[in-house]
Amino acid sequence: MAVYWCTEALPLAVTALLPICLFPTMGVLTSKKVCPQYFLEPNFLFFSGVVMASAIEEWNVHRRIALKVLNIVGVKPVWLILGMMITSSFLSMWLNNTATTAMMLPIANAILENLFGDLENKYLAQDVGFTPEYSNVKVTAPATMQEGAERHDKRTPEEVRAESEYQLKVWKGFLLCIPYASSIGGTATLTGTAPNLILMGQLTSFFPDCDLVNFGSWFVFGFPLMVLFLLLGWLWISFLYGGLNARLCVRKQDWQADAERKAKAVIDEDYKKLGPMNFAEGAITFFFILFAVLLFTRDPKFFPGWSIFFNKGYVSDAVTGVVIISLLFVFPSQKPSLSWWFDFHSTNTQYIPLLSWKKVQGSVSWNIILLLGGGFAMAKGCEESGLASWLGTHLQPIARVPPPVAVILITAFVACFTEFASNTATIIILLPIITELAINIKVNPLYFMIPATTGCSFAFMLPVSTPPNSIAFASGHLMVKDMVKTGFMMNILGILTVSLAVNTWGTYMFGLSTYPDWAQSLNVTSTTTDVYNLTTSYLNATA
Repeated sequence: MAVYWCTEALPLAVTALLPICLFPTMGVLTSKKVCPQYFLEPNFLFFSGVVMASAIEEWNVHRRIALKVLNIVGVKPVWLILGMMITSSFLSMWLNNTATTAMMLPIANAILENLFGDLENKYLAQDVGFTPEYSNVKVTAPATMQEGAERHDKRTPEEVRAESEYQLKVWKGFLLCIPYASSIGGTATLTGTAPNLILMGQLTSFFPDCDLVNFGSWFVFGFPLMVLFLLLGWLWISFLYGGLNARLCVRKQDWQADAERKAKAVIDEDYKKLGPMNFAEGAITFFFILFAVLLFTRDPKFFPGWSIFFNKGYVSDAVTGVVIISLLFVFPSQKPSLSWWFDFHSTNTQYIPLLSWKKVQGSVSWNIILLLGGGFAMAKGCEESGLASWLGTHLQPIARVPPPVAVILITAFVACFTEFASNTATIIILLPIITELAINIKVNPLYFMIPATTGCSFAFMLPVSTPPNSIAFASGHLMVKDMVKTGFMMNILGILTVSLAVNTWGTYMFGLSTYPDWAQSLNVTSTTTDVYNLTTSYLNATA
């Protein structure tokens, strides 16, 4: 399955179904144990997040949020990069990373066209080495660029070249910051990216008594991590592409004033085209906020959540999510007429719910749901067969290094592995092994599992690493070396940031400094099972 996932010899979802075919026939697990793994609680939490994202996209709330943020931060390139990263990361906390990137890139292109005009001009083609035949983004120079033709003619070739190089660098910065911020933003919530849900599912499988990881506790850990990494990433990308110098000052470009005013006008005009917020947008915004607040406050660990009003262990994040999204299929998208309740002869607005099942069918990533299930099934097989324990015992050399160093090594290895395989496949393959390693060396399993899971989202160096990277690369304005140069430092920043988070507030949040009782119970169970199996084999042999 690892080979098929890495090479994509079969579609990822089809590979995920192999445990149903092979585990029962090879005597690893019965079908009654394998099949339920495909619809565990994390699958329904993922489903509820995708449905909520579909409703947000259906009524264009995400575009309103994006334009509002860009309107606030201004149109200086360095601040626009920050605005793009803030917006992309926030949206990807709730929406699919790929959908966020696909929505934000056209906005970025429209702004850059008004800042710089046609980048596929003769100066770039001759002096910078830009090859327009590989570009899929066709742009038209705005009036300010045409009106400034005489001014360009008065410039020396060196000045024109420098200006063109600066424009291309800023364009590259925009194209890179959006997919990078989308990947970073997905780490902040459990529903933001599939590896987070796989961690939750495998915790349930390996350690049924562990209830430390839920939406609220993960958000308290992941959101500060996201903000810190986003800030460091913005400084790095702005330093490379946005005109930010080593003293954290923005290089002045006086000739840009006209173009910046035009770009500001474009953002304002696009926002005005959306008009005032209608009833449906207001309703979706309300349910979205309710969705986030209820998930966060169910059981945040640092104060009693509202789940204390129900039987312990009965209400989970999945229940919360499904309850909220169910209301979207009932709540009207148009403001109902109150007069109709008092006079049935009066006209009433047509009843159209906020979301239809037809829309959900087309927008839900069913392949990801199967991929999640395949990961849970494979983890269950590794656990039941003893493969995970066997692999864990062969990773003892890592036990010789201090645990904080092991965290850095594990995160770095996972981040490198996920450059060539999908983040979902990476965590499915590696998490059971990392879990057993932690058990064998008597380290809190979460101390290794959390950084490994987060590191799966740090795929910044190659176009094939993630779909958002591929979308940005397909614009034609990026070369592989641009991604490698920028992404290598982004990986290092991500590894160091995760290490800092796990060893500071993560240790306090999840009690990572001690070996927990819920992990010790697994060891006792495993040892008892091994002793029983050895005793049975011995008695059979002597008989």
